[in-house]
Amino acid sequence: MTLLVCIARSAPSAEQGLKVSEISRYLGLTPPTVTQLINSLEAKELVERQPDPSDRRVVRIRLTKQGKIITRKGRDHMNATLKRMVEYLGEEESDQLAELLLKVYTFMENNPPPNLDRLQMNGDEKHD
Repeated sequence: MTLLVCIARSAPSAEQGLKVSEISRYLGLTPPTVTQLINSLEAKELVERQPDPSDRRVVRIRLTKQGKIITRKGRDHMNATLKRMVEYLGEEESDQLAELLLKVYTFMENNPPPNLDRLQMNGDEKHD
């Protein structure tokens, strides 16, 4: 679902779609991982690959009609759930939660995870 939402929100237009490298950057995933996810979604007919009209070497990923429907339903469900959560918590606790989530976001932005692709994985590394 995250990949579908990424494409829906980040593409300059619904018809243009996104390059795999753009999706990779937005989601913080490696291009091979994104390609595997796209293959799975393509098999379910939720996304499609389209050649870029201005550069034949570039392939863009865009939502199919079914992908747009699924994305809209997911967004509607998320919005309804958030609305119920705010009603459950009340205004004061909802505001506190929003402030805490902003702090968590700031912390995570300032403390990114290590680049796991660069870690040795052959068993020769020392474990601390």
